[in-house]
Amino acid sequence: MKYCAAIDIGASSGRVAVGSLESGSLVIQEVHRFKHEAKEFEDRGLRWEWAKIVDEVKTGLLKAQELGEIISIGIDTWAVDYGLLDAQGELIEDPYSYRDSRTDGFMQSISDSLGAEWIYSRTGIQFIFFNTAYQLYAARNTPAIKSAATFLMLPDLLNYVLSGSKSNDITNASSTQLLNAHTQEWDWELIDKLEIPRNIFPALHKPGTKVGHINGHGSLDGIAVVAVGSHDTASAVAGVPLRPTKDSAYISSGTWSLIGLELDTPITNAKALSYNITNEAGVGDRIRFIKNVSGMWLLEESLRYWKSQGLTLTAADLTRDASQLAREQIINTNDPRFAKPGAMPERIAEYCRETNQKVPNTPAEFARCIFDSLSDAYAQSLRELEDAANVKVKEINIIGGGSSNDLLNQLTADVTGLPVIAGPAEATVMGNLIIQMISAGWIANLEVGRKLISESIKQKEFQISSV
Repeated sequence: MKYCAAIDIGASSGRVAVGSLESGSLVIQEVHRFKHEAKEFEDRGLRWEWAKIVDEVKTGLLKAQELGEIISIGIDTWAVDYGLLDAQGELIEDPYSYRDSRTDGFMQSISDSLGAEWIYSRTGIQFIFFNTAYQLYAARNTPAIKSAATFLMLPDLLNYVLSGSKSNDITNASSTQLLNAHTQEWDWELIDKLEIPRNIFPALHKPGTKVGHINGHGSLDGIAVVAVGSHDTASAVAGVPLRPTKDSAYISSGTWSLIGLELDTPITNAKALSYNITNEAGVGDRIRFIKNVSGMWLLEESLRYWKSQGLTLTAADLTRDASQLAREQIINTNDPRFAKPGAMPERIAEYCRETNQKVPNTPAEFARCIFDSLSDAYAQSLRELEDAANVKVKEINIIGGGSSNDLLNQLTADVTGLPVIAGPAEATVMGNLIIQMISAGWIANLEVGRKLISESIKQKEFQISSV
């Protein structure tokens, strides 16, 4: 049996899965899963344990080989973070996490000095404090930047470790706020104004490009390395079985929630800017017109906090208990206080006190607050997307791990007034795999791949509740 291998790494966990075509269906099998997290280093910087991530990826690929022939691999990760190589091709330092505080204040100062309208009209990327542009600006005078020869986004850095290839996939590069949304090339004028050296930026490639072969890693050598939607959301959107009528919205529900439309061209006008909507490059020259909403991170971080206090709970148990409670508190899920690691329930309680709302008392009450707040944020974001793009959405496709949360799915249907179709939960892996299969000639194009996904899974529908 021949397989493609998908390496999908989020900000808290990663996995390696293989995919094959069997009797006209896409069949996937997870072979390796691992946890990872950003840690505070001696310089007090919040960084990723890069060596651990690399080792886990190689471990997963070796396990995949035990099943049969691996013809290609594709790597996707979260966006905005990067690594720097020196002139000898060595990684200069462990990559920073986007949640590190070094970017504090730079988004506002850059927007003030260059003009938010000017930046947005070129990049079409929403203003978030951790964007790569602000990370690089914060580091512009550091020894790391001064000695850097190559800038690589994290999935491209993994491609380099495995194959020696030095190039950046356009889907993730677009998240940096350094790519021109209209030309789909690095925006050198903006890069110059930010005092970032031009020479560190390598060539760009599109999903489906074969960037090289694994080399120097024993039995893995010779496997093709295919660029997929290296931003995990780009692969996830490729894995959404959207209707061809283009009146469906999607929500990628995971650590982050991303609410979006699939467009043919970017929208970088004043209205889109006022809503802080992002235009990111997608698979097949599509545009991902997206709003970012803090997602299951709120619950994940709450669970970590309670565990540190000696209380071990599960998301499933909290969801069950929360479903028995009524709607009470609503928080602004994108309030900056919720963006950093720490005592999340205490921050939620603080927000409720400041806004004269009843403070949640039990973990289930905190969970219900999170789910209600997320569904409200989804509804508001959807209204803004519709207005900016001048479209009317008729249904919502929820994908990713959060698509398995029936309570949140139902709340989303109720608050938006639209039917919700949940699944696939493994949209990112499936999107990653079909891009590889297109590259291999196994399937014809993205539309065929999406149809294959829809015929290979069971989706669950949620209608507007009568209560």
